[in-house]
Amino acid sequence: MPEQSASKRTGEPMRILIGCDTFGPNVNGAAKFAERLAAGLVSRGHDVHIVAPAASRKHGTFVETHEGARMTVHRLKSYRWYTHDWLRFANPLRINQNSAVILDEFKPDVVHFQSHIIVGRGLSIEGAKRGIRLIGTNHFMPENLLDFALIPKFLQNWAVKLAWAAAARTFGRAEAVTTPTRKAANFLEEYTHLEDVHAISCGIDAHHYTPVFDEHAANKIVFVGRVTGEKKIDVLIRAVKALPEELSATLEIVGGGDLLHHHKQLVHQLGLDSRVTFTGYVTDEQLRTALSTSKVFAMPSIAELQSIATMEAMASGLPVVGANAMALPHLIHDGENGFLFEPNSVDELTAKLEQVLTMPWPELERMKRASLAFIRGHDITRTLDTFEALYRGEQVVDPDPELTDD
Repeated sequence: MPEQSASKRTGEPMRILIGCDTFGPNVNGAAKFAERLAAGLVSRGHDVHIVAPAASRKHGTFVETHEGARMTVHRLKSYRWYTHDWLRFANPLRINQNSAVILDEFKPDVVHFQSHIIVGRGLSIEGAKRGIRLIGTNHFMPENLLDFALIPKFLQNWAVKLAWAAAARTFGRAEAVTTPTRKAANFLEEYTHLEDVHAISCGIDAHHYTPVFDEHAANKIVFVGRVTGEKKIDVLIRAVKALPEELSATLEIVGGGDLLHHHKQLVHQLGLDSRVTFTGYVTDEQLRTALSTSKVFAMPSIAELQSIATMEAMASGLPVVGANAMALPHLIHDGENGFLFEPNSVDELTAKLEQVLTMPWPELERMKRASLAFIRGHDITRTLDTFEALYRGEQVVDPDPELTDD
């Protein structure tokens, strides 16, 4: 690897280039993390540029506002992935050339890429040639690829192996590699044979969310996230159908995706039209309202590397019922701030939801306060401090979300 660029002193502003295959206005965990990271770095006085596919046919370099912060965004000419409702990707054949131009113009102190697939590959190749410090963060799961690639089943294992091999090459160029949780880090190490992957929470500013302690709140369940296959929303819908009618439980599904129409049809088939609401994509204010007016948050997904939506629910003081899969057990302390259930089990999810919806107020209040306590360990200040240290080439100790400053 070429010699890395000289480190900046603590407190000295840096020129930081963040590379993404998905960025606002896209709505997903990886895009939201990149937006919040960039905005936090801007607020600390750094010069932050973003490289991302254009969200439409309009491409070029623009000053955009994300999470209340103004930053320079290099929007690469992009193409619509026709099997997906919004996904656009940069031209893989020109990504090296485009990366070289941006790097030579901006001359960043560090490049932090959020994906190995296209943008991260180009920036890592060209950044390594120039001796620029490279930091990589992985948000990739095989389920994310298979849902939209239309790969025949007999070729899927082969395709996943190729994807992990590509990840190993791209992340192997980085001085440090991160992912949101220890389990996700172990997962990445296993499939890429990388070593010393850092576990750094995506972080959240809990002050943006409003917990409501209402003993007489309606039995409203809320899900927030992309309406796609790996989220297993059909399991949640069927669990709501199985709940006792006397609970008058309702479900609000916040988000959009390729399975939106399919799940609406399922709701209609099950006779749940009056009990299940699909909001589609919403504003941040509408999202916070949906969380604050709910009694419990449900996350049936099997492919969460962290789940920003679950963190937002916890910051809203909600107990969480989630699948015992991937990173959700890092957030859901079974019996303390919610419950875990066997992935894909409608019966278990129904039972756990019923347990929350029928528990006495003192017990529910205890769970709500536990969510608020646990989320303090994921404060975005810690996340920003840790990434700043990595950007400067310092050795870091991964923050322990179980430990707070209280």
